[in-house]
Amino acid sequence: MKSYSYIFFDLDGTLTDPFEGITGSVARALWHFGIKVTDRRELGRFIGPPLRDSFARFYDIPADRVEEAVSVYREYFAVKGLYENKLYDGVRALLDALYKKGAKIVLATSKPEIYARRITEYFGIDKYFYKQCGATLDGERDTKGQVIAYALSECGANPGEVLMVGDRSHDILGASECGVDAVGVLWGYGTRAELESAGAMSVYSSVAEFTDEILGI
Repeated sequence: MKSYSYIFFDLDGTLTDPFEGITGSVARALWHFGIKVTDRRELGRFIGPPLRDSFARFYDIPADRVEEAVSVYREYFAVKGLYENKLYDGVRALLDALYKKGAKIVLATSKPEIYARRITEYFGIDKYFYKQCGATLDGERDTKGQVIAYALSECGANPGEVLMVGDRSHDILGASECGVDAVGVLWGYGTRAELESAGAMSVYSSVAEFTDEILGI
C-alpha cells in the first residue's frame, strides 16, 4: 500500500459496533409510525447510510414525514442510544499505532458530528483525531461524499494524500466522488461483493490484517 498523509475513518461499522443503539432508536421511530419490527437484525441495514435515506428507502416513510422519523429516532439516540455501542477489538491499538507513526487520523462519518464527537470522547479515542467531521443535524451536509469533501477542506488536504476506510458501499462511492482512494473492511456491516462492486481498492477481513497492511508490517 502506498503511503498516505491522512487516514479518514468511517465510524459506525468501522471503528465501533453501534448495533444495539441504532437499531433500538430505529425501532422506536418505526413504532411511532405503527410499524412493529420483530427481528432487530433487519435494522442493521440502517447502520452506515444517511438516516433520512434509509427511512424512505426501507420503510417507505413519506418524504414529508422523514424529518418526523428522524426526530423520534433522536429522542432516544441522543440520550441513550449513542452509548449502546462498543469499540471493535483492535481498533484502539490501530489508532494508537497510526498516531505514533505520525499519520493524521480524521473521522469522516455520516453520523451527525455532534453525536460522533460524544462517542469518540466516551471511548477515549478523541485524542487520536486530527479532525472530526460528520453530518449536520439539519441534513445540509448528509451524504458521505459531502462529509469527505468537508473533511478535505477542514484539513487543507489534497485528495491524493488521503485514504478512506469504511465498511459500506457509500464510504467507497463517497470517496470516489472526491477523488480519494478507499478500502473496505469486513468486520462491520458491508459485504465483500458490496465493497468490491463500489470500487474498493482492497477489502480487509480483520482489524489485524488491515493494521499490518497500513503500518507496512
